[in-house]
Amino acid sequence: MPFRFPAPAVRSIDVAAATGLGALPQWDLSDLYSGMDAPELKADLESASVECAAFEEAYKGTLAKVLAGEDAGGQMALIIARYEKIEDLLGRLYSYAGLVYSGDTTDPVRTKFYGDVQEKLTDASTHLLFFTLELNRLDDAQMEAALGVPAFGRYRPWIEDVRAEKPYQLEDRIEQLFHEKGVTSRGSWNRLFDETIAGLRFSVDGKSLPLEQTLNYLAETDEAKRRDGAEALAKVFGENLRLFTLVTNTLAKDKEISDRWRGFEDIADSRHLANRVERDVVDALVSSVHAAYPRLAHRYYKLKAKWFGKDKLEYWDRNAPLPKVESRPIAWDEARDTVLGAYSSFSPRMADIARNFFDKSWIDAGVRPGKATGAFAHPTVPSAHPYVLLNYMGKPRDVMTLAHELGHGVHQVLAAPNGALMAPTPLTLAETASVFGEMLTFQRLLAAAPDPQARKAMLASKVEDMINTVVRQIAFYTFERRIHTERKSGELTADRICKIWMEVQAESLGEGIHLGAGYETYWVYIGHFIHSPFYVYAYAFGDCLVNSLYAVYENAADGFAERYLAMLAAGGTRHHSELLKPFGLDARDPAFWQTGLNLIERMIEELEAMED
Repeated sequence: MPFRFPAPAVRSIDVAAATGLGALPQWDLSDLYSGMDAPELKADLESASVECAAFEEAYKGTLAKVLAGEDAGGQMALIIARYEKIEDLLGRLYSYAGLVYSGDTTDPVRTKFYGDVQEKLTDASTHLLFFTLELNRLDDAQMEAALGVPAFGRYRPWIEDVRAEKPYQLEDRIEQLFHEKGVTSRGSWNRLFDETIAGLRFSVDGKSLPLEQTLNYLAETDEAKRRDGAEALAKVFGENLRLFTLVTNTLAKDKEISDRWRGFEDIADSRHLANRVERDVVDALVSSVHAAYPRLAHRYYKLKAKWFGKDKLEYWDRNAPLPKVESRPIAWDEARDTVLGAYSSFSPRMADIARNFFDKSWIDAGVRPGKATGAFAHPTVPSAHPYVLLNYMGKPRDVMTLAHELGHGVHQVLAAPNGALMAPTPLTLAETASVFGEMLTFQRLLAAAPDPQARKAMLASKVEDMINTVVRQIAFYTFERRIHTERKSGELTADRICKIWMEVQAESLGEGIHLGAGYETYWVYIGHFIHSPFYVYAYAFGDCLVNSLYAVYENAADGFAERYLAMLAAGGTRHHSELLKPFGLDARDPAFWQTGLNLIERMIEELEAMED
């Protein structure tokens, strides 16, 4: 019998029932397709292949003639509208396959389905490669004149983004080769990583657990449990170190080849281009955070060690709950109400959009074997709606993760009317929406703190989240830069990668954390290194930006929510400098980053002042 994605009526997860979290939702993917064997899915796959080939047949080699002819703007608008419709169809198919796969990356039926769909879409979309390449060979003056026609002019942001790629595009047949081999090169190594991570099992408390549940032990109140979880992670990571070293070396080399052929000067320039952010802006962020290590992470972890009665914290204590603070599992319904309440206080419209994720089964929250680790909000396509994946275990950080991913989700819904080509937002600004959602939730919880001890626990938790988002992610970025730089001279051994990891972590965390044996392998499970090289600085960018935005909000709340939602609704149609201008912010100003970092420092100062 063909496998079908679980019906939405199947709501409860054993893990949830065992820990008192209530029934955790699974998503209903039928808004995309009713199942992997759905007739409409098969028809759309066939239609995608036909439409892509027909588009190439109709327009390849004709764009210069169209642009030089009568009603050039109107004709170009019609061509791009057809291209956009195809992109929406391809995105729907790919999104469905990816979401099904993420539900259980170890299931052979799902993995085959995902792989087959990927191959078919790669084959189909090969016929579209010519389009953006040919657009970039068109005459600039003729293009500018045609963009004066409103129907075509609405696509100006997308056209400008495409033309920004012009210096790095290759001859058509080389682009085709890169595209087609993506399935068997980077795509396959990504899949190997995902399936390996999902299949790992860690022995803790006599139980065989997947990664997410094992990582959860690092936030237990019992130190013995934290140590057992940490040692189980280190043991399994160490046993698989050879494979992860090979994956890392291969993907770093793959990226170096691509960058060299395309002519990127710096190892992170392709990411900066995709993010539509200038290298000097990122460099300013990184240098600012590096300089702030001592007054943020180093200072805080020394303070936390003092709370635990230690000279230094063990690495498994880094995210431990504060001692003598009541810790209880937070039920799913309470988490939902907390986040929606915070969103509603800021903007009823924002809360209404977020509520759809709960009411319409757009969230998959439970932990189960084989499910993708971590959390994400996937936008799918404008003709559908986003979906959110969580691994919810009732910790306070899980509530913040829910707020984070719903921030993404709201952003994706608001940006969708821009269409398949212009709805996507650069990662730097995408993380702004998610981190702002977290900040709203935190401020609501902090205001309701019943006593100083509860306030202290909330402040400490937020400081740790901010250190994880700013300091830790910039340390990740530094680690990636060192790995990719050294890889140019040859393969890195597992010992060398581990040594770089320990050096970077020690620099960022400071003397308040003892990075003992086993921690050297903890780089292996960070999926961003594999899926999106140099993605990680976007978190720090978003966090510092949100801190600055929130300061504006506190000082002048009138009309802020409307301006903020308008910024999200812009999607990928405007540069970050344009979007921040209504708030009086400029990411190119070095003082901009200090504003965000100073907020973290002030919270640490408040915690120090609360000492007995």
